[in-house]
Amino acid sequence: MAQRLPKTTAHVRITRHSWPAGEIAGEVSANQYAWQFSWKFRQGDLNVQPSLGRALIHEPLGRFLEAKDYQLEPGGDYSFTIRAEL
Repeated sequence: MAQRLPKTTAHVRITRHSWPAGEIAGEVSANQYAWQFSWKFRQGDLNVQPSLGRALIHEPLGRFLEAKDYQLEPGGDYSFTIRAEL
């Protein structure tokens, strides 16, 4: 019998989006964790704070931002699924 992969839904809120500066900033949360992020998309630099649990969210958040960058609006609420249990 196949074992089901764990899943966690991460919720993203965009607080700032600047094409001239090449930056998107916001908040992401999953279960009891919450982080602030800043993504400088021209350089591909994603900064996630605080460090607690950052390793769990950094890669999936980066993939989400790269896939959805043109669709993200300040004040917008988004979500994506992480194939892990946080």
